[in-house]
Amino acid sequence: MNGLFHAALEVEQFMRQQQWRFCLIGGLAVVRWGQPRATQDVDFSLLTGFGEEQEYIDRLLARFPGRRVDAKEFALRHRVVLARTTAGVSLDIALAAFPFEEKIIDRASEFSFAERVSLTTASAEDLVVLKAFAAREQDWSDVRGILTRQGNRLDWNYIVTELSLLKELKEDSDVLQHLETIRQEVEGGAK
Repeated sequence: MNGLFHAALEVEQFMRQQQWRFCLIGGLAVVRWGQPRATQDVDFSLLTGFGEEQEYIDRLLARFPGRRVDAKEFALRHRVVLARTTAGVSLDIALAAFPFEEKIIDRASEFSFAERVSLTTASAEDLVVLKAFAAREQDWSDVRGILTRQGNRLDWNYIVTELSLLKELKEDSDVLQHLETIRQEVEGGAK
């Protein structure tokens, strides 16, 4: 895990030098707020807006080698830069543009994971929203871990409001119900 923290720090330092707005959104952010889990890569959200993505992609790929021969085209098509750090750690850098993505980055805060390793992560609430929206098995496991560890410190009004807005973009309208089921299970187990 230590290698992942240093890989994330390498990317964060580069992004800060570029004066970009960003935060960690994947497994390392979950380590801060939830139950530690194995992760193999570092996931960032980088605010690019719409229309300027190519400049960000070019600068990222000039610094961090792509994981695909068509890394630039893939990033332009899918809004995710797939690259590697100097040490070979996989990077997934989502190109953020929507208001909610900007809000996540604005609400992010620094956390000291280890001596001389302070990283900017999404808030616990924003991670719950992102993970519930993605709704994959690992995401629901992460949500459960965050709910277990954070307990009543979470702002449920914020989570429900943001997820309610996002769920309209998705065919799966059961995410709020599934999240509430997990919340009840976790709260019931804590008593």
